[in-house]
Amino acid sequence: MDKLVIEGGKPLSGTIVIQGAKNAALPILAASLLVDGTVIIDQVPKLLDIDVMLSILRDLGCRAEHIGQSVVLDTASLHSSHVPETLMRQMRSSIFLMGPLLARFGRVEIYQPGGCAIGERKIDLHLRGLEALGAEIKETGSRIICTAERLKGADIVLDFPSVGATENIMMAAVLAEGITTITNAAREPEIQDLQHFLNQIGAKILGAGTDTITIEGVRSVVPCRYRIIPDRIVTGTVMVAAAATRGQVTLQNTNPAHLTSLIHVLRRAGVQVIVDGDIIKVGGASRPKAIDRIVTNPYPAFPTDLQSQVMVLLALADGTSLMKETIFEGRFKHVDELVRMGADIRIDQNCAFVRGVPRLYGATVEATDLRAGAALVIAGLAAQGQTIVEQVHHIDRGYDEIETLFNRLGAKITRYSAALNNRVIPG
Repeated sequence: MDKLVIEGGKPLSGTIVIQGAKNAALPILAASLLVDGTVIIDQVPKLLDIDVMLSILRDLGCRAEHIGQSVVLDTASLHSSHVPETLMRQMRSSIFLMGPLLARFGRVEIYQPGGCAIGERKIDLHLRGLEALGAEIKETGSRIICTAERLKGADIVLDFPSVGATENIMMAAVLAEGITTITNAAREPEIQDLQHFLNQIGAKILGAGTDTITIEGVRSVVPCRYRIIPDRIVTGTVMVAAAATRGQVTLQNTNPAHLTSLIHVLRRAGVQVIVDGDIIKVGGASRPKAIDRIVTNPYPAFPTDLQSQVMVLLALADGTSLMKETIFEGRFKHVDELVRMGADIRIDQNCAFVRGVPRLYGATVEATDLRAGAALVIAGLAAQGQTIVEQVHHIDRGYDEIETLFNRLGAKITRYSAALNNRVIPG
């Protein structure tokens, strides 16, 4: 497995262009299966999760090429609606294939998906939503078979504003007969991006970004070319890293409107954040201030995907902060690793009490999931001495060469790849 070796203690400085959003690209790639023809998706980052999705699409019969930052996908040769278990277990987002495959073929066979071990993430809401549209679902062990002669519009109320369930229902309902209404829908920007894509191929959808989405079914859709939104979590990760290292960083190709909660938190911590169109400038010249309470909740509240990164900043703050995690019960696994680096953090159920320390110290730590890994990279950048981050494959699921990203801002991160004869690969 690859490792990252980080020489810490140097403020980040410079300008960086933010990659396209992984969490928008994956459902849009899945939604492309609704089209019979060629779809081109621009600003698609080169990530492990994207590679897995493209492998699945090829296995289903599609021709898929990732050229630069664009994916060219020809679905005319799509011939299968069976997603292999080996591929499903590599990535939770493979669940997005249920809706479009069911809509196109009237049948889909999948397995319980894999992904980061950050707590229980049931797919009940996905299945209930498809059942409401008329699908018959049979489960045998981890195998799930959904069938429907013709999906029909329905009024669906989600018990929780699940992003994945909202998106899966949206995609399935595009070709359903009649009108579908999703109440208590998730409101994330990635759902808005999916609506924009679906409408561009000929769907009729309103309401994404609110808690009620309406889909009027159509008979067919058409090919298109589409550009993915910037990744708000990568943007936030770089912003926090700039603040934690007390650097000065300019981020281009961002959407500040998607990050209002983080910007508010950073400003409360005394970090300078300047917004100018799609450009964000972050300056963290002094020690951050503690924040009495941050609570993760569905968008537009503070995102769980930035909780671990911000905890690194709080670990270096002047005073004691409280971080409450309400989305995933397993999202504090990075805490033990931060404590190994000198952080003073105490966990009580779903709350982390963070007493700031003057500095962190380099150590060998392990990335237990995607966002925890990003947090440990930030900690390594801010720490005194050398930090080694192991299990980097988790980070590669969501960050396009994170070492290159930060090295462009003056960091010193080297990737050690055991797969290449134990040579050190510069970032």
